Amino acid sequence: MSNHGASPPGSSIVEMRGITISFPGVLALDNVDFRLRSGEIHALMGENGAGKSTLIKALTGVYAIDSGEIAVAGRPVVFHTTADAQVAGISTVYQEVNLCPNLSVGENVMLGHEPHRGGRIDWKGVHEQAAEHLRSLGVQIDTRTMLSSHSLAIQQLVAISRAMVLESRVLILDEPTSSLDRGEVEQLFAVIRELRTAGVAILFVSHFLEQVYEISDRVTVLRNGQLVGEYLIEDLPRHDLVTKMIGRVLDDLEAISEASNREVDRSGVPVLKATEVGRRGVLEPADLEVFQGEVVGLAGLLGSGRTELARLLYGADRADTGSISINGEPVRIGTPRHAIEQRIVFSSEDRRGEGIVSDLTVAENIVLGIQARRGWRHKIRKAERDAVVAEYMEALDVRPANPDSVVGTLSGGNQQKVLLARWLATAPELLILDEPTRGIDVGAKADIQRKVAELSAAGLSVIFISSELEEVLRLAQRVVVMRDRREIGQLDSNRVGLNDLIEYIANTSDGSAA
Repeated sequence: MSNHGASPPGSSIVEMRGITISFPGVLALDNVDFRLRSGEIHALMGENGAGKSTLIKALTGVYAIDSGEIAVAGRPVVFHTTADAQVAGISTVYQEVNLCPNLSVGENVMLGHEPHRGGRIDWKGVHEQAAEHLRSLGVQIDTRTMLSSHSLAIQQLVAISRAMVLESRVLILDEPTSSLDRGEVEQLFAVIRELRTAGVAILFVSHFLEQVYEISDRVTVLRNGQLVGEYLIEDLPRHDLVTKMIGRVLDDLEAISEASNREVDRSGVPVLKATEVGRRGVLEPADLEVFQGEVVGLAGLLGSGRTELARLLYGADRADTGSISINGEPVRIGTPRHAIEQRIVFSSEDRRGEGIVSDLTVAENIVLGIQARRGWRHKIRKAERDAVVAEYMEALDVRPANPDSVVGTLSGGNQQKVLLARWLATAPELLILDEPTRGIDVGAKADIQRKVAELSAAGLSVIFISSELEEVLRLAQRVVVMRDRREIGQLDSNRVGLNDLIEYIANTSDGSAA
């Protein structure tokens, strides 16, 4: 399952022993050992806050270690900067690609290593060498095109190609697939396997368990800054991996499915009814009804129109066709403020850009929704604020349980919980969640899924968007399927399985394969 026809991993290229790093009030890594072998794909797993990022930053020269030692190819090293790590052959490709979008593909690949002729950069040579490096990864594109004109998947392959120009022996991939569709993931995985065959050691960080088991040879698990263990991937069943990551047996997700597997009364007036809502060039007119206590899932591939529909319903973008009624009354929703006045709230997929305010505290972030609904002239009393914040921090198990913590310092899962707390504190009738569990650890993901199931059972209506189709089927009573920025149909999630949904998404409206 794990070796994919590759030769057995070689000797250790990286040895980290007894690594300890502390920050004020936090022991981020506590005597952690880690080893990485040449010619292997090694997954680093753990919840947000487990110490994964800290370990990577210690290996790449971002953080100095308090104690312990690092050896590369058997030689002790001390990295003071990222440049030191690169000289040792260690490169990182981050989730947000760290390249220059205003330069060409070739310039990005060869940046800092351009061939020269006569004391000047040989631009013809730059593009010839860049094209050769990309071809070695199975990528054939015009290197003179602007990097910004290419998909994120291609940009990541360009970043990997640049790492290979540096003759990297170790390649760290930090959440490389979080914004890719399945075809792009397969393209990236093909490149990763080729690099493994060539002897490159690859450290793979991902929250997608299926992908970890598909691509990895070995896995190291961290929890609360400590080493849990190192395992061959085929020797560690998924349930055991999750248990080791969170330190307890995760409640069977089937329990959440059973809680969601209930009949919804659709005989009355829907909480929201959208008729022919669309926007020219963005989304073809779509219909949608959501009843009290119902979770309606929006399913489809990236770019299918899921987010576009959600933003039109919330007024983040303005529809130019169709109508909306709330509890049977026609309403105009031209802005998010209009939506909030109608007790509709929206948690964006762009958690950092459109969700949390990183420099504010947990408490300040939570009360933003209440303050926006009341208007900025009517300040919230401190006693009321403290009570609301305490209630929702406890209900959602926000960690650390300190309302004065700066949100930007929290893990992704806890940031998402703060966002959910913000909107629940406004007592909404309809909650729109766009990718609420993307990029967060399995424990926080289960917490959020469980909370959505509880809230809907108590009468809250929810529109739920997720790229993970299993998650949509687990939570929703009904699924609206999107493709090519239009609605193609609706399914009863209690009567269809994952394969049925995938097949429905893949087929065209006339029943032929897409």
